[in-house]
Amino acid sequence: MDDNAEQQPLTAATAYPAAQLAKAFTTALTHEDAGTRRRAEERGQRWRAVLAGMAAGRLTAGSRTPVAGLPAWVTLEVVRGGFATGTASAGGPLQPYETEAARQFGVPAERHALFAHCLTDAGLAWLWARLDSGRYEIGVPEEAALLTMAWLVRHGEPDAALDLAAELEPFAGQLRFLPRPTDGPAPASGAAEADAAVHRYTVSDSVDTLIRRRPNAAVETQREALAVWQPFGDAMLVHWLETARDGQVLELAPDTDWLARGAALLDRYRMLAAAHTRCTKHRNPRQNLGILRGALEETVAGRPLDARRLGLLRHAVDSMVRRRGLPGSAPHTALRQEQARQAALPSHHALAQLMLRRLAELPQDSGIIEVPPLLTPVTEQETHETGLPTGAEVPPVIRQVVESALSAPIGTLVERGVVPSAEVLAELVPQLVAATTALAYGDETLRTLMAANYRAFRNRRSLLLLNLERQVRVEELPWVRAVSGQRAAVLGKPDEQGALTVLRQLGELAVQAFPGTVLPNPLVRELGVLARQCDLGVPFVEELAADIFMGTFSPKFLKSARIAAELLRGTPYERYYGIDYAAIRNLAIAETGEALSRSYGARTSPGFARLCTERAGTASGADSWSVAANGKVIEQAQILTTHNLATLVHRVGIAPQPGWPDLARRCFDTVCRLTAQVHNNKRPLPTIKDAAYAWRQMLFALSLCPPDEQRRFLSTLDEEAARHPAHVRSRLAPALAGLVRTAEGGTFDADGTADGGRARRFLGWSTGPHWMR
Repeated sequence: MDDNAEQQPLTAATAYPAAQLAKAFTTALTHEDAGTRRRAEERGQRWRAVLAGMAAGRLTAGSRTPVAGLPAWVTLEVVRGGFATGTASAGGPLQPYETEAARQFGVPAERHALFAHCLTDAGLAWLWARLDSGRYEIGVPEEAALLTMAWLVRHGEPDAALDLAAELEPFAGQLRFLPRPTDGPAPASGAAEADAAVHRYTVSDSVDTLIRRRPNAAVETQREALAVWQPFGDAMLVHWLETARDGQVLELAPDTDWLARGAALLDRYRMLAAAHTRCTKHRNPRQNLGILRGALEETVAGRPLDARRLGLLRHAVDSMVRRRGLPGSAPHTALRQEQARQAALPSHHALAQLMLRRLAELPQDSGIIEVPPLLTPVTEQETHETGLPTGAEVPPVIRQVVESALSAPIGTLVERGVVPSAEVLAELVPQLVAATTALAYGDETLRTLMAANYRAFRNRRSLLLLNLERQVRVEELPWVRAVSGQRAAVLGKPDEQGALTVLRQLGELAVQAFPGTVLPNPLVRELGVLARQCDLGVPFVEELAADIFMGTFSPKFLKSARIAAELLRGTPYERYYGIDYAAIRNLAIAETGEALSRSYGARTSPGFARLCTERAGTASGADSWSVAANGKVIEQAQILTTHNLATLVHRVGIAPQPGWPDLARRCFDTVCRLTAQVHNNKRPLPTIKDAAYAWRQMLFALSLCPPDEQRRFLSTLDEEAARHPAHVRSRLAPALAGLVRTAEGGTFDADGTADGGRARRFLGWSTGPHWMR
């Protein structure tokens, strides 16, 4: 779940895991695909572990330390919903590399023995060699622990190394702290800029995708029809036309030579049918080729054709000639030449095998720096090696697989469609943040190690948390704490300007590339890391889950709302949503000057929670709890804080290009696109909520435009809406009327409507039927 997630206590903690177990069990028993059944069975085993652990008291759902006996820093196996299974990701049976290391070290194949060996001179020498060469991989953060300990020893910090070893030792027999040796060096820590190269997929990922490709049955069937059965059908037709006079077959009596060649045709047919089994149309006795073949078998056998079969034969011959012309004629020859050309084209499967040969020459654990050389047509040398025709083009479906592994600046990946959404953007950002964070360390080997550790840490799945607890941060890992002094000792302070540059570039990219899209929580988390590194002291707030919301907010929400008040006071955003930003400012000042309330040990902002509840029009207390009521309160928090947009603009200093008017227009396009999806949608509420968020971002961008641009934008909305289907215009009409009303100085009634309901404030959540449905 999210950092600082405000959540509802679980009254039936096992209900969700039990439902997921039942779902996995049903899929494992009934799904037609064997692979899907196997994966469902594995999921079921994990959910059984969750339920068994909760029943035995070994697991505590909602806790920061859900597994008894394991500290918060241990990486856990987490399933959907944030439930821990009780298994440590760095636990389980020994990995093959651990077994091989034990053999090399001459120690028992046990983790505790490996750990103890690494504390010896020989073990430290082995770790130092890994650090110097960079030939290691960090799959889970724990695998960076012993390397960090070795770095401390070599750099004159024996006490810190001993303290780290002592903290790890109780878990040395359970968790793997040994790094994974590799043939090549770890990726460099990179530059602290958003134009540093990143990749969505590795070369190995592309190889796996191509390996999974299978020949397309329909395409191969069509290829067989064009290359085999069409030419054979022509030969059969020509043979029967030899008996024709005035267009009627069997007007000339077959002679011995004709019968012998007919028998040879039938022999050829039997060989073709045995060798080419994809296409079965020729076996149908009612199809033209089946009729010609059946009549030939009867004639060659010396059995005269009855009137019915003769009629079918003549009709089939007439039909074939009428549709394609006589064999040997110019139209027929041109058609068959084109079909032969198509049949001779290499299959996508064959070209995928060629691409596998090309990719095999590249490093497998990184992205592709130069994509064009891989997408060139088949060369003469490759023709000699594979039999593929020289000059054959790589088809788009294979090009897409290769291009998805492009290693380039993240903005380039967005521009080329490799990053199609804000969610995918959030997956790649840790690569940049890892490099930026690591630059605070002066030593190159430590910088590379900490970058690898951060990338592994970001693969850690979030836990379900209650009582405003927050997820473990990377600086809480014992081995990161052990070298934290190196940041200040070497550079005096982190590279604040570099972190700010990346933060600003990423913020601009997310806002301008995906207009009207909520910032995903993983991206918000990375922005928060950068903000802490450059010591901005600004809050980034998460999107909260309505089904586990506890009705309280951490103080950073009020702080974020105060930043929005500084930026948006007196703007259309404030008027449209009926916000008193002066009151919010006063509330923030008042709560700052007094002790903030605590809920289960966590600080809260009761004034902000009360304000959001009042604005949502929902009652407080357990009796009024519902997901929809929670959603209304959370939506008001998003409105008041602008869900990080004001922080990015007013504190970070983003300036999306080509400007706020363009962003407002593109946000409105997103509103229209989402509204179109409401039509005939059986579950429209998620789409309506997304459209409401896009509407809020549109208003935010509009509020930052000069007054004349605001007027120009409002004057074109009806025209823009008219470009969409009528049902889109009718659904948006109340929202558009409400926007124009507030722009002209009007207000909404307490229920968010005006003019008898003809004008409405566009909100996404509703405890009753939503008007947009």
